[in-house]
Amino acid sequence: MVVLRTPDEIAVMREAGRVVARALAAAAEAAHPGVRLNELDELAAAVISGAGAKPSFTGYHPAWAPTPYPAVLCLSVNEAVVHGIPDGRVLRDGDLLSIDCGASIDGYHGDAAITVAVGGVDGEGRRLAATVEAALAAGIAAALPGARMGDISHAIETVIRDAGYGIPDGLGGHGVGTAMHEDPPVPNAGRPGRGLVLQEGLVLAIEPMVTEGGGSRCRTDRDGWTVVTADGSRAAHVEHTIAVTGTGPVILTSV
Repeated sequence: MVVLRTPDEIAVMREAGRVVARALAAAAEAAHPGVRLNELDELAAAVISGAGAKPSFTGYHPAWAPTPYPAVLCLSVNEAVVHGIPDGRVLRDGDLLSIDCGASIDGYHGDAAITVAVGGVDGEGRRLAATVEAALAAGIAAALPGARMGDISHAIETVIRDAGYGIPDGLGGHGVGTAMHEDPPVPNAGRPGRGLVLQEGLVLAIEPMVTEGGGSRCRTDRDGWTVVTADGSRAAHVEHTIAVTGTGPVILTSV
């Protein structure tokens, strides 16, 4: 069921989104060669706790996962697309790191992700990251009242396909509210003019992902959570939570 949020609810989600943005910024600033993934997770946990918010990911247990999620961040390196579990892995110069974070205030969630370069990333890696950012911007710009979900999906897909990259199967954005994942789904590929009509009060996590090898096939790693590209090529992933308003889309997960 799709739920439209009131201005007061969106205001609380905006506060949660600011906490997410600060946690992402802190983790990105600390993501240097030699740093362990679990150190970034501890840093984000401190930011969220210090703001009086709660982490959205910790303990989250969807039906497809073998165990509840054990961390605050999802940290996905190189061929990992999403849902990478922070552990003792040490970041290396040239890694591409996706940092995904959720936080809630008074039961309302914000959800966002960034992809950052660790040290000196090659030109193709920088192009991959820039493309997924451009796809996110295009998707957000299409989130206008009266438009359709397919308009968001098509805008994202066009940027990615034009750059020659792949779109992972079965992964995309979602509604956000009193649960981190709500209806409706927000696909990263689709036909314009099709699907759900966007209305004021709709809150969405728009979440493009790209694969450098151009393929769409992925697999889940042995931890039961981390999704990696089937061909071993690098991936990039970004996300913002936005609200559809009468004046256009408003990003809720920025500082």
